[in-house]
Order: sequence, then C-alpha cells, then structure tokens
Amino acid sequence: MPDKTKHAVGSDRFEIRLSGSGGQGLILAGVILAEAIGTIDGKNVTQTQSYGPEARGGASRADVVVSKDEIYYPKTMKLDLLLALTQEACDTYFHDLKDGGIFMIDSHMVTQPPTPNCYGFPFVQLAKSEIGVAMVANVISLGAICELTGIVSKHALTEIVKKRAPRGTEEKNLKALELGFKIAREYKNA
Repeated sequence: MPDKTKHAVGSDRFEIRLSGSGGQGLILAGVILAEAIGTIDGKNVTQTQSYGPEARGGASRADVVVSKDEIYYPKTMKLDLLLALTQEACDTYFHDLKDGGIFMIDSHMVTQPPTPNCYGFPFVQLAKSEIGVAMVANVISLGAICELTGIVSKHALTEIVKKRAPRGTEEKNLKALELGFKIAREYKNA
C-alpha cells in the first residue's frame, strides 16, 4: 500500500499524467489542473495532451508539468504521478512512472494493476452512484490528487472547476470535487 502521508512537492519538476479513454474528460481535467496551478497558485506549469485515433473510446491522456522554477522542456520525461482510469491506459503508461512515483487507478476499471502499491478508488462507480453521472469521474480524481499530493490548492481547483465546468453542470462538478477530497482524506485517515 502507498504511504498515507501527503506527498511533498518541492521546487523540482513534478510530472503528472491523467490517462484513460476518450470521452472521460481527461483533457478537460488536465486543463483545469494546469489552470488552477498556474493562474491561482502561481506556479510554473505546462499542459500537453494526446488523443487516440478515435475521439471516443480511444486512448486519451493529458500531461501536466509543474515547477516553482522555469520549465525548459514542456513535456513529461518520467512521471511523478500517473492516473489510469482504464486497464489500457495502465498497461500503456505504467512504464513511464518513476520508481516511487504516485500510481492512482480506478479500482473497478483497472483490474490487473502491475503493482499493489497504488491508490485505488472506484472513480467511475462513485460518479454514477453519488453524483448520478459517470462524466464527473475526472473531477473526482482531481479532488483525490489534490488531497493526496497538495500539488494544487483546494481553493484554486474549486475556482477553476466553477469556471471550466460545462454550463449547467457546475453543481455536479463541485459536488464531484468535494467527493474526491473526501475519499482521499478518508484513505489517509484510515
């Protein structure tokens, strides 16, 4: 099991990959995370993305590089944190995670993680059962990442979720974000 203490983020690069399948909102999640870190928390940040050959159902990923110092190379080299919402994403990107990196999975969608040393949360199932729509699993995962790492402040993430959530979904997305904070906090306190 992973260490339950908050992972400190120093002045060095901190590289994040949010991965899954097209349609899970991971590109939007990457944009939200980068904007919160850069515009409100005031850190240097870059965000890049990649889609599979199909828009929906194909592989999708968003990468975020964070540093207090200047970022000279905008793409990820060795991940400090990998979020995998599908088994395919897990299989494809796990090798990019550095030794001792933070590995977070959807515990119902990733049934064969390559290591037991991971944070497993049922993001999609929680989105359906607690919020009523699977599409907010991305925002639940952002809340969990925030709570476990401190890479972004809760205030910044909340403000950008309010701003970036599709019109009419703000309330559901804010509820999803709070759920992400809660499940990660409960994990740390268990």
